Amino acid sequence: MEELNSNTPPETLDRLANDKDSWVRLGVARHPNTSPETLDRLANDEFWLNRSFVAQNPNTSSETLERLVNDKKYVVRLRVSENPNTPQYIKDYIKINEFLNFST
Repeated sequence: MEELNSNTPPETLDRLANDKDSWVRLGVARHPNTSPETLDRLANDEFWLNRSFVAQNPNTSSETLERLVNDKKYVVRLRVSENPNTPQYIKDYIKINEFLNFST
């Protein structure tokens, strides 16, 4: 396996995003050089931890974050609410939904 470092180019990360090993994909999801397009693909990953790192990555587009707002895992939704690229209306939506789910 190729080692990921701070100089790993986006093209390599894009290729590694298809790796069978979920831990390799996790490294791609949290990498600062991962492109928004690659993060968009990883937002559909079966491993919830990878989706949470996509939601946390500052390169994730607001469109991808908007899709992740309905993720079944709370931690993914929490990371969406903390991402600086998340529009305020989505942050508000998350707060309201989490409150309603907690109070029922």
